[in-house]
Amino acid sequence: MNSETVSNLVITGVGSEAAPVELGPDKDGLERAECKGCKKVFKAGGKRYGTSTIKRHLDSCTKIKHEDIGQTIAELQLKMGSLKIDSGVARDMFAGNTVKADIVKVHKREAAKLKKILVSIPNRICLTSDLWTSSTNEGFICLTAHFVDENWKLQSKILNFCHMPPPHTGFELSSKIFTLLTEWKVDKKIFSITLDNASSNDTCVEHLKSTLDVHGSLLCGGEFFHVRCSAHILNLIVQYGMKICGDAVYKIRESIKFLRKSESRMVKFKECFEDIEGLGYTTALCLDVPTRWNSLYAMLASAIPYKKAFEMYKVKEAGFREYCPSSDEWRRTEKICDFLLPFYETTKLMSGTSYPTSNLYFLQVWQIQLILMNSLKNDEVLIRNMGEKMMIKFKKYWEEYSIVLAFGAVLDPRFKLNTLVHCYNEIDPISAKDKVELVKSKLYKLLEVYDQNSSTTVESSSQLSRFDVP
Repeated sequence: MNSETVSNLVITGVGSEAAPVELGPDKDGLERAECKGCKKVFKAGGKRYGTSTIKRHLDSCTKIKHEDIGQTIAELQLKMGSLKIDSGVARDMFAGNTVKADIVKVHKREAAKLKKILVSIPNRICLTSDLWTSSTNEGFICLTAHFVDENWKLQSKILNFCHMPPPHTGFELSSKIFTLLTEWKVDKKIFSITLDNASSNDTCVEHLKSTLDVHGSLLCGGEFFHVRCSAHILNLIVQYGMKICGDAVYKIRESIKFLRKSESRMVKFKECFEDIEGLGYTTALCLDVPTRWNSLYAMLASAIPYKKAFEMYKVKEAGFREYCPSSDEWRRTEKICDFLLPFYETTKLMSGTSYPTSNLYFLQVWQIQLILMNSLKNDEVLIRNMGEKMMIKFKKYWEEYSIVLAFGAVLDPRFKLNTLVHCYNEIDPISAKDKVELVKSKLYKLLEVYDQNSSTTVESSSQLSRFDVP
């Protein structure tokens, strides 16, 4: 009798004291087992002899002491003493486990549906990825797929939001992304990946591109694979220029912090509106987030309409006087807001999620370049200085416009190549023709690759159909 046979007896209700003793095989080759109570020997093993006979005997043997389950439970309750089971807590735990199981089940079902869609679509997939650190300093990576479905609708689906243990080097990031792509079975369908400008991402792209290109998975050898995040570049440009804004921005931030620190201060501040004709508190004062420059613009824009109320509150609250901006600082803040408005609108436009944005890239970057070029001739010293600093970052990231994103403007029926000719001429007439020709040649190169792949697919399909015909 093997260990599995004994285990089956124990599981079916026979206590360990009643379990038979294994005697081993007899002369006929069959194993024998002996009852520990009456010492009766039974055949066990083989196709003819299982454990049923032994179990029936053990249940009825008068020589075996069978434990009283009820007594065992009673003894257990005595040992537990005053411990009680809270039925409400038990129900909550059962409910939580049920909800968790349901969520996991739904996730698996939806993931399977998405995988089927991604595998079936004939077109390529564009990726975006970002590394995120939680408040507990744990690293997480998010990978999103962007594609056009069979109904010609733009889809954006988060493939993974998962833990990314250190080290967060470029090599480790590329390995993680490649593993996720192979799990989704889309590693041979990738067109591009968009990342921010962290130095580790450059290394990540190089490793990932070489890994994918080994299998010939990338178009044009991965020439259009890496796309730098336009919203992140714009954030870097503006943040660099805002470093010289000085006391004006600082005082507005501190003023809003002072007012929002207690409800009584906000009540007192709103009372100031009663003494100012035509002024009402319609938009809440907001604070900026250091990592998002557009929130800084929103903070300044929310404060400017209430500058008279700020002045009035300064008269009523002595502690506010050190924070309230002066008249000259308010004037400079208004100039800064007027200058930043196009950048703010561009950031919102390029950060849209419910519409395509690649076709907007070229014109938006061109407008930003024009604004910065004009700022260098501005009469306001502050705006000139901001423009000079911002132009440094612009040249670092956008002196050469992204070729693959310029394709979006060419393919937009409202713009086409004529728009590129006009825009390049506005910036630099001398180099305009060469730049247009470069975009044109790259676009034709990509078109030829798509055309070859399409022809190969059609030819393969026709060959398969010939084999299918009897």
